[in-house]
Amino acid sequence: MKATTNPSATTNRRCPLHLNLYKLWVMDLELLQSISLAVSQIRTVETVLKMIVAGLVDNAGVALARIWLLGPGDICSTCKMSGECSDRTRCLHLAASAGCSQLDSTDWSRLDGSFQRFPLGVRKIGWIGSTGESMLIEDSVADTRWTLHPDWVRDEGIHGFAGHPLIFGGKVLGVLGVFARVHINEQQFKWLRVFADQAAVSIANARAFEEIHSLQLRVEQENDYLKSEVKENLGGFKGQSPALKVLLAQIEQVAPTDATVLITGESGTGKELVARAIHDNSRRASRVLVKVNCASIPHDLFESEFFGHVKGAFTSALRDRIGRFELADGGSLFLDEIAEIPLDLQSKLLRVLQEGEFERVGEEHTRPVNVRVIAATNRDLKKEMAGGRFRSDLYFRLSVFPIQTPPLRERLEDVIVLAADLLEQAARRLNLAVPRLTAENIRELCSYDWPGNVRELQNVLERALIVSGGGRLRFGLGGSNPATAKLTEAASPVRTRAQLLELERQQIVAALERTNGKIYGSDGAAELLGMRPTTLSSKIAALKIQRISR
Repeated sequence: MKATTNPSATTNRRCPLHLNLYKLWVMDLELLQSISLAVSQIRTVETVLKMIVAGLVDNAGVALARIWLLGPGDICSTCKMSGECSDRTRCLHLAASAGCSQLDSTDWSRLDGSFQRFPLGVRKIGWIGSTGESMLIEDSVADTRWTLHPDWVRDEGIHGFAGHPLIFGGKVLGVLGVFARVHINEQQFKWLRVFADQAAVSIANARAFEEIHSLQLRVEQENDYLKSEVKENLGGFKGQSPALKVLLAQIEQVAPTDATVLITGESGTGKELVARAIHDNSRRASRVLVKVNCASIPHDLFESEFFGHVKGAFTSALRDRIGRFELADGGSLFLDEIAEIPLDLQSKLLRVLQEGEFERVGEEHTRPVNVRVIAATNRDLKKEMAGGRFRSDLYFRLSVFPIQTPPLRERLEDVIVLAADLLEQAARRLNLAVPRLTAENIRELCSYDWPGNVRELQNVLERALIVSGGGRLRFGLGGSNPATAKLTEAASPVRTRAQLLELERQQIVAALERTNGKIYGSDGAAELLGMRPTTLSSKIAALKIQRISR
């Protein structure tokens, strides 16, 4: 095969990359191996790809070097080759490019041009990707069977093309394409095949390193979340009130599904506990429940917090960081205070919910994600929609299964059980002895309407425990709150004798459960309820309450 001299060599001064134009004549296996050795030390796919194509252009006299990697069919509606594509599920994505025009010094490193996607089986690149076979074109590079732009081939003085599949583990990862302004001989073509095989190994290794790094980050963040869970968990639901039974029934209905849940209710009513119960009783219980308080995230960091970012995406992005959605992949994501999400980000959240995919900030790569979203708010989202502060399409996507958490004033039957449990937790946390709730304490707790709900109850108990100094607890609630007296009256109507007996029965059962069936003694149910043990025994018999075996 006779080589030809490039008639446009005098234009090389206009582009530094052309200084090495004729090195292909002296390109040998040792030169290609030196590029492979340098690439093999790199652990990120993007850098590996750039070093491969840049090394071929800078050191081997190649005019244009490109790498396409196999990926999902993602831009079929706008792809210029969609009419020739027979498989819309996957195609070749342009992942790296290096080279320079000899006409006007145009840089060819862009990845968004006409050839950013190649359908499998279409043209020379698609053919290599679909068959896994190499291709060498020596004298007919401008043939319209193999190129869409023969004028470009002639104008740039392209005389040779070599294409090799990038194969690892018996699977085609992509295609390496090389365009040269001189002819490529058979020996050089074979050396390029060896180089392509080594490049495929480097790409596969870099992918593996990236996956390991991503998993390490995920494990670290999951551990942080799990540690936070241990510190913040206040226990499960306590009580037997009708309102609580309705809530638990709703949780039991929706938990086994993957439906999106919207939890509404006043502050301090246990919306996070509901989210935890839904997750723990779902098929995702073995994976992490990631919690995000939307009200605590600065506006400029919402997108990074949700979707993550790559190094250099913004000034403080010193390393890659996975977002909450990626961290919750396979598990559940609890978005508390959902109404605080900025309106301009709500569309991106909607896309993740509908399409199950997202991009990190500063990255074009689309990542699939499988997350169950549980949202919560104490606001009226319908009013927020009417005010133009919350998207209606996002609201309807979130509220597939709405749950309303009842305020504590509608669960007064549960106050004693909750108080006893929270008091014990607080005493253990503060390293104090667990005090007894007297009859006076119980009456005071049950006569208050708790506008701050369970959170207020917890704070009142902890404060009283600290102030008591080991003595009698004093809450200082001062009776019902006048501002909510009407609500309390509506939630606690005048009861019939049968209702009063049932309420008394529930209180006794709760006390017996709390004391593990013990009636007598300082830690018995009688002391907890503020009555004589003999009186309590008589009531147990009269109300036909089954004794709890100790």
